[in-house]
Amino acid sequence: MTLPNKIMDAYNPNQNHLLAALPLSQFDDLSAHLELHLMPLGQMLYEPGEKLEYAYFPITSIISLHYVMESGASAETAGVGNEGMVGIPLFMGGDSTASSAVVQTAGYAYRLTNKVLMEQFNLAGFLQRLLLRYTQALMTQMSQTAVCNRHHTVEQQLSRWLLLTLDRMPSNQLVMTHELVASMLGVRREGISKAAGELQRLRLISYRRGHITVLNRAGLETKACECYTVVKNELERLLSDTLYRQ
Repeated sequence: MTLPNKIMDAYNPNQNHLLAALPLSQFDDLSAHLELHLMPLGQMLYEPGEKLEYAYFPITSIISLHYVMESGASAETAGVGNEGMVGIPLFMGGDSTASSAVVQTAGYAYRLTNKVLMEQFNLAGFLQRLLLRYTQALMTQMSQTAVCNRHHTVEQQLSRWLLLTLDRMPSNQLVMTHELVASMLGVRREGISKAAGELQRLRLISYRRGHITVLNRAGLETKACECYTVVKNELERLLSDTLYRQ
């Protein structure tokens, strides 16, 4: 689908942190192949066992990586926003994945074909180093999510999830229903409603008709478990020397 010029002009690849970190020479090689893509809420990018054709670099959208059980129950293993990319199996030796990737927050992303990504990755230059470091950061997020879901309260999980989502957005407002959050965390809707009600009682968030507004970020951080800080610090540690174009 061809997007209107006013949309094309409003965004650029530098809004994605990984693309913004590429040296100009490698960025120029990629930029001609990057396609700005509309990401509607709920769009399925990857399904289990399906061959991956594109890598996605979100700029204003957020992608949820999650696993769906045979029973239909599901849980998010990681989220990806403008700090990263979706499509790691492409350069890790496989062309499919056992999990799904679905748009959690509508917006835009740049996408790149499998062929172009692998051509640039196999040059064994800065892009390869960058993507491998990001992969390690994503693995940390996945493992920390598993630990968090097992050992921490729903209120702590919700606070962690809200903070990670907020880090990927330009505002303090999220369009999100309790049902969707419950699906992401793999818990019952009633548990999310109770946890959100407590956070709202403390005036850390407000919730109304599918809209969540974070009113007190510092206070929300005190309610989150250490998992939020671990994930954030690991991403910053691994990518700290790649934040600026070489």
